[in-house]
Amino acid sequence: MIGPGSDLRVLICTKPVDFRLGIDGLVALIQNQLGFDPYAGGIAYVFRAKRKDRCKILLWDQTGLVLVTKRLEDTGGFCWPQVHDGTYRLTAAEFSVLFSGADWRRVRSKRRPLAPKVDLANTA
Repeated sequence: MIGPGSDLRVLICTKPVDFRLGIDGLVALIQNQLGFDPYAGGIAYVFRAKRKDRCKILLWDQTGLVLVTKRLEDTGGFCWPQVHDGTYRLTAAEFSVLFSGADWRRVRSKRRPLAPKVDLANTA
C-alpha cells in the first residue's frame, strides 16, 4: 500500500456501495452523489461494502486513478463511522489505523500548545 502523506485528505462514503463497481462506477458516484471532483489530487475516497470486512479506496495520483481493494481476514471487520448521507473525514493517521483493521477512533491527535495571552492593560 502506498502510504498517505500527512496532507492527504481522506473521505469515507459512509453508505455501503455495490462492490461490483469499478473505477468508472466509483468516479460517477463521487461526481454525481457526493459532488466532488475525483481528479483533484490529494483526496482519497474510501468506500465500504455491506460486509464490514471490505473496503475500496480510489485516489488520483497525478498520473492516473488508483483503486485499492482490501478484505480483512480473521477479524471482525473494519470499524466504520455511523451510516448517514455524505462523507466522513479522517486524518491520515486515522486512515492508517482504519486500513490496518484497528479502531481508528482511538487515535488521539497531539495537542497544540496554546499561545500565552498577553494582557496589554497591565503592562507598563
